[in-house]
Amino acid sequence: MSPIGKSRLSEILAKHEASLLSEWTKEQIEGRSRGTSLREAELRDQCKGFLELLREAVGKGNLGDIQGGAWSSLREMLAALSRGRGLQGYSTSETASFIFSLKKPLFACLRQEFAHEAQALADETWVASDLLDRLGLYTVEVYQKTREEVIARQQQEMLELSTPVVKLWEGILALPMIGTLDSSRTQIVMESLLQKIVETGSGVAIIDITGVPTVDTLTAQHLLKTVTAARLMGAECIISGIRPQIAQTIVHLGVDLGGVTTKATLADALAVALERTGRTITRVLARS
Repeated sequence: MSPIGKSRLSEILAKHEASLLSEWTKEQIEGRSRGTSLREAELRDQCKGFLELLREAVGKGNLGDIQGGAWSSLREMLAALSRGRGLQGYSTSETASFIFSLKKPLFACLRQEFAHEAQALADETWVASDLLDRLGLYTVEVYQKTREEVIARQQQEMLELSTPVVKLWEGILALPMIGTLDSSRTQIVMESLLQKIVETGSGVAIIDITGVPTVDTLTAQHLLKTVTAARLMGAECIISGIRPQIAQTIVHLGVDLGGVTTKATLADALAVALERTGRTITRVLARS
């Protein structure tokens, strides 16, 4: 029979639970960074809950497969812990150490139990080490997935914040763009602009690309897609911020913007937009 099949780990966890909890908690408190905000009482509760679930899972589950049904409660506990620490800003090593720091006190208990049984000590140490490694890797995987979700959400929020649609005048919208245009950002730009057109009933939209560093064929295509989508919603688009170097690049690339009104500055574009909506700008002389 393999060491996993005849393991006494569950019995040892039950027998030494109090000392394991004490030493394990102490190990984590001594090893954690100063920036860690987790309180000692909360940490102790997490450790106690883990040891109880670990003992139950080891007693009825296959130690070589932590994906089995017997380990579901422990996996849920670790997943919640990993997500919480990921959202709180813990590092990968700080999160993984919750599991790996258990090795030292657990191995000490094993040496105490099998002081005169070298083979049994080796077998149980291997089983415990392999099990904790699996649980530690699972914790890291959940943590990394949580961090990736946070980063993706932050990127989405930054994209939305970087493409504000501003109402300049009644019936006139402006979309100042800063940074590089790509497919995902263009989709957000179109959605934001079209939604604002519907909300305000605007007939003219100014897309200002003064803050766009370079214009290539792909960028120009994205701009044309946005203009086309706005036209389908009944709004005419004006592209402003066409600097000399960008104009030369567009000509060199052979991009056809012939059907789109373009202006060098946002002020020029606003003047055209006012004219198209039946308004004029009049200078008022100051009274002497």
